[in-house]
Amino acid sequence: MEADSTTSAAPITTGVKAPRPATAARRRRVVRTDRDSTVNRGELHLGPADRVIFWILVGIVHLISLVPDFILYPIGVFGGWLAYSLDRRHVQIGQKNLEIAFPDRSEQERQRILRASYINLGRSAAEYIRLGGFFYKRFKRRVTYRNFKLWEDLKARDPGRGILVLTAHFGNFELLSMAHAMKGHPISLVHHTQRFMAGDALMSFVRERAGVGIIRKHAAARAVLKTLRAGGMIGIPFDQNAKRSEAIFVPFFGEPAATSSGLARLAQISHAAIVPVFIVREKNHRNHRIEITGELLLQDTGDAAADVWENTRRFVSIIEDIVRRYPEQFLWTHRRFRTRPRGMAPVYDV
Repeated sequence: MEADSTTSAAPITTGVKAPRPATAARRRRVVRTDRDSTVNRGELHLGPADRVIFWILVGIVHLISLVPDFILYPIGVFGGWLAYSLDRRHVQIGQKNLEIAFPDRSEQERQRILRASYINLGRSAAEYIRLGGFFYKRFKRRVTYRNFKLWEDLKARDPGRGILVLTAHFGNFELLSMAHAMKGHPISLVHHTQRFMAGDALMSFVRERAGVGIIRKHAAARAVLKTLRAGGMIGIPFDQNAKRSEAIFVPFFGEPAATSSGLARLAQISHAAIVPVFIVREKNHRNHRIEITGELLLQDTGDAAADVWENTRRFVSIIEDIVRRYPEQFLWTHRRFRTRPRGMAPVYDV
């Protein structure tokens, strides 16, 4: 995930601090103090211990980034293969997902796809070291666009209109937003704060340095609307299972999948354009192509509930199309069908 024109809005920061920790131990680690005693990444405040760990991690990533590609990429491939060999729980999840998605393919073919998916993650991890270390801006040379004119036409037709970028955990999904931002098109992501605070800060550091804005998930609604109304872009990975309280069920590979209705409702409220964008790893495994399909037309009949369901179905259908084209590049190990319609048997045994 070339042209180099800029968007009308820079990445934003919400100004919302991380949620109050639940335990005394966490309270000592995440503190709200003055500027001299914290490291602030996307308004994530670190205490002294996590700050030290964060800078150690930054140093390690920069050190490893000096390893040349002909060594780093094979290490990533080996790491992906090793994970496939040892990670039995997620391999079982992936196998079940592939049985649902491709029932007509042989078990051997599905195993090959899943193994390739793990190796893709290994390569992406090696590339993440590059993005987090020295000379990270050079990486944008490895990324090109397909159908960039569709993007230019949309911006020319509706200058200042916000854009919701519909995407998925596909290809090197971390690279998508960072490469797009480094090429002059700032984008913001809604981010769920992780329990490992120093690791969360590292992730925010790598993204923000490339020009990606971080919006903390626990208080994102106002910041997202503000960004869209200012003509900015918000990236939305839309391939994850939704909890029952916010889910509607739409087909994904023919199986009802619990999917958040939030994106369709956000599009109704903000009148932002929905643009499906995915990053595809090229056959040489080193270069990448950002594919833009143009604005997705939405149903607007006046029946809000029916429109939300139909538009959500369209979003998921777009993701299914790209996954069918490049199944080796999709993240199959997520329990996409974990939440089931009431009365239906669970899909997973793990």
